[in-house]
Amino acid sequence: MTANQGFERMGLKEKIGQLFMCGFDGLEPTADIVSLIKDYGIGGVIYFRRNVKDAAQVDSLSAKLQEVSAEPLFIAIDQEGGMVVRLEEGVTVMPGAMAQGAAGNADLSREAARWSGAELRDIGINMNFAPCLDVNNNPLNPVIGVRSYGEDPARVAKLGTAAIDGYRKGGVVAVAKHFPGHGDTAADSHHELPSVPHAIDRLNEVELLPFRHAIEQGVDAIMTAHVVFPAFEPTGIPATLSERILTGLLRDQLGFKGVIVTDCLEMNAIAETIGVARGAVEAIKAGADFILVSHRLDRQTAALEAVMEAVMTGEIPESRIDEAARRIWQLKQTSGLFGSEAPVTNRDRAEEVQRLLCEQAVTVVKGGNQLPLTKEGMTLVVWTEARVGTEVIEVISQEWTLGAALAQAGFRIEELRIGIDPSAEEAAQVRAAAAAGNATLVFASYDAGFSSGQTELIRELASSDSFKFVWVSMRTPYDLLVAPEAPIYLCTYENKPAMMTALAGILSGDLPVQAKQPVTIGAYARESTEE
Repeated sequence: MTANQGFERMGLKEKIGQLFMCGFDGLEPTADIVSLIKDYGIGGVIYFRRNVKDAAQVDSLSAKLQEVSAEPLFIAIDQEGGMVVRLEEGVTVMPGAMAQGAAGNADLSREAARWSGAELRDIGINMNFAPCLDVNNNPLNPVIGVRSYGEDPARVAKLGTAAIDGYRKGGVVAVAKHFPGHGDTAADSHHELPSVPHAIDRLNEVELLPFRHAIEQGVDAIMTAHVVFPAFEPTGIPATLSERILTGLLRDQLGFKGVIVTDCLEMNAIAETIGVARGAVEAIKAGADFILVSHRLDRQTAALEAVMEAVMTGEIPESRIDEAARRIWQLKQTSGLFGSEAPVTNRDRAEEVQRLLCEQAVTVVKGGNQLPLTKEGMTLVVWTEARVGTEVIEVISQEWTLGAALAQAGFRIEELRIGIDPSAEEAAQVRAAAAAGNATLVFASYDAGFSSGQTELIRELASSDSFKFVWVSMRTPYDLLVAPEAPIYLCTYENKPAMMTALAGILSGDLPVQAKQPVTIGAYARESTEE
């Protein structure tokens, strides 16, 4: 029986199942996810950190899930790179989007996606929820930030479409997100319902431009945003549930023919407003094809049953189910899920691309004439750790810190670790160490603008004349806004080991500064990467 014959033999329940992607908690298939696959025939599974240990374990898990399913599953992950990745052991973690935006090298961005995608496909992951095509032009954005290539729509479009092409070459379906754009919000849709109030002309020029380019280049899938766009949808409902946006704008005006995937309906912007089950019904009515419900079995089954009920009562035409299921099925065919040779991986080249991107990403915003640093005397490194776990700020303790990288580069190092919101005891330890007569103090901040404790400590240290103060932002580049008087300021956009090695090379003078600032930071304007 051919794949097409298999689809034609599906009943309504099986077709509805194909419209759902669900998650579960565990390193092995649980009874819950097995039930969703066997009893409902769901079309896909999403992995989070709760599901992954290393590449070998993920490979085994993917095979077991596929064995349970009568039809090939999409197995998806958020492996964006940089600070938002689910799997780190046994794969090459590429720099995140804003680091790549600073590098501005489309060829390397394409290669990064290609080799990362091939490594994912090699362990059974065939869909990546990346890249972010959001244009981040709001310094207060708590959820996108460094997940964006920057504030220039053309740069986002160029690098984002290069990544989409790379993932395709690597055998993975790229899902561009978050349509129509989550970059100019000051709220996180994981927690509440944001709004982008701009007029249509501005939205066309900025937010929509990267998506338009991606559609022209044939992107296979696009993820929706749980964000209100009054210019497109005056009723106040979010894009995920808006027929005006998903069908009228994305399908009819922009001409997108691929699969529309919702962001997770269990995010508070949906779950705490319309609700997950009703949200699934409204999203399908609006034009969504793939419904993402990532966590709770009760919500997953309620959503599946609600869609079935909506079809039986005539609220959702069965033709809408058939259209969406066929679109997903066809993407499974064209993506090789019914049998194709896996792309060849190249770990050596992947690691070289990782290194090159990192070396081209470290950005000197201020005080470049005071670099490189001297290796004479002791250098105190204050390393800020993210100790708050969310889907976009994960608890990832790094053993290879900036202190370790500088020590390898020949510096004499003392390193103190503090939390993202340092305690009084941690702040006192920093003050005592700073007063001990170190020649240089390097403060590695992490989202300082969202932490009064970090802000207070940075301002105090930056005003001292008893040591050379060097400030490096390890996530959002906008940290400088809390203490613009700081004399030296660099951005790395992430705290991953390869980036710390590159940063040590910049600080020591062993590497040249190549990056172009991808966003405006107060008085320091974005730089163009074009020749």
